[in-house]
Amino acid sequence: MPSSLPRTSLIPRPTKARIKPGHFTFDADTRLRITDGAEPAADLLRTLLASATGLPLTPAADAPVVLALDTALRGLGNEGYGLTIGPHSLLLRARDVTGLLRGVQTIRQLLPAEALAASPQPGVGWTVPCADITDIPRLPWRGAMLDVARHFQPLSYLLRYVDLLALHKINVFHLHLTDDQGWRMPVSAYPKLTEIGGHRRQSMIGPNGDRYDGTPHSGAYTRAELARLVDHAAARGISVMPEIEMPGHVRAALAAYPHLGNQPERTLDVWTRWGVCDTTLGVHEEVFDFCRTVLEEVMDVFPSPYLHIGGDECPTTEWEQSPAARTRARIEGLRNPAALHGWFLHRIGTFLTRQGRRPVGWAETGTELPEGFTVMAWRDPAHALNAARRGHDVINSYYRATYLDYPQSADPDEPPGQPGGVVGLRDVHGHDPLPETAPPRTAAHVLGTQAHLWTEYAATPARIEYLTYPRLCALADGGWSGPSTWTDFSSRMEGHTARLDVLKVNRHP
Repeated sequence: MPSSLPRTSLIPRPTKARIKPGHFTFDADTRLRITDGAEPAADLLRTLLASATGLPLTPAADAPVVLALDTALRGLGNEGYGLTIGPHSLLLRARDVTGLLRGVQTIRQLLPAEALAASPQPGVGWTVPCADITDIPRLPWRGAMLDVARHFQPLSYLLRYVDLLALHKINVFHLHLTDDQGWRMPVSAYPKLTEIGGHRRQSMIGPNGDRYDGTPHSGAYTRAELARLVDHAAARGISVMPEIEMPGHVRAALAAYPHLGNQPERTLDVWTRWGVCDTTLGVHEEVFDFCRTVLEEVMDVFPSPYLHIGGDECPTTEWEQSPAARTRARIEGLRNPAALHGWFLHRIGTFLTRQGRRPVGWAETGTELPEGFTVMAWRDPAHALNAARRGHDVINSYYRATYLDYPQSADPDEPPGQPGGVVGLRDVHGHDPLPETAPPRTAAHVLGTQAHLWTEYAATPARIEYLTYPRLCALADGGWSGPSTWTDFSSRMEGHTARLDVLKVNRHP
């Protein structure tokens, strides 16, 4: 695609694209021909273009714009699509409705950038260049994680966050709902999880204990809000995967229900520091009743086939010091109390599998999660391949390329971020989650990659977007299109920044 044409600066890059002379114009008389099953794509196209263009795009049997499902197009998979644009017609075809939703986002990007505006844009010609595009994602998992436990974000922003993910063909929104610093999802059987666990005394404490903001911080979603988020994402072809942390990162839950811990008589507050807290769930049966009940309510709200239960950064000191935990380890035939970690995850994973869900967990080495878990390997790319060789499905989440809480530059004016170095745009662009050297059987288990934004240093939507963009653009591009040269990517980003600016994304320069 010629980089001199801003509207062909597509992010992510299509698999095959040929731009031809001429253009097709959307106007007040443009109608849509919609085949059976393609209605969700037509609804999305109308919704996304209505604010800026005011075009009704009503249905008609002989319309020039055709949205068609064709199950014979097996080579396109579930997310691929074909887009053929001539001077007098536009045909968007896919095997699955999700592919049509991806194609709608491409049409948005081919239109003038003003098409993405939230208010009417008079005087703009709503043209798209004539083109033949065939587009199929390289990787089936292209995710983005947002931590709302450390800093709560309102539903209105989560809806916008999803809209931006959809523009970039991200297909998994990983919602990190619980941690030591807050519990954000209501559970009817355990109301104190949000009544107590959703509030902390201080908003932000730095890595050395320095107080940045002494104001209280609170927030929790209603069940209806989370259901609305799930529906909003699904209409854009995105699955919302919830994360409920266990057996570590549970200080907020233990502040609400101390008897679930290893010292039932202890009174805890919701943690006001960052880092790894040493409090963990106990291993008595009441804890597993709690976990199953919580997860059942989570599954009622989130239909995602995947459910994340955290699992990493779990100190075992409390188990080693607890007579009850030591007894449990002995009864279960474990070599020591530290082995309760794998035993705990196995029990929860088995429960989720029996419910028809796939458990997901963080992996610090790639080898510690039980069989049946999908592994998010974050410490080293080699760990992802190690897990894949063991037969785990894997999301390659190498932190030096996917953790967006790290600063984007070493500039002294760069806002504070996670200590430990810079993760720049080139770092994200250069990360290949599926190296060409991976053997085919190993490569088959690498589902994809995912960006992550922990919010110790991101309390507001503006700060979240500053850390996310344009780095997420690079991850989305590589996940969908595969590796590209820096020159190719950066030239397309030059055109794409106009879209981000129309959307008022508070992006890094």
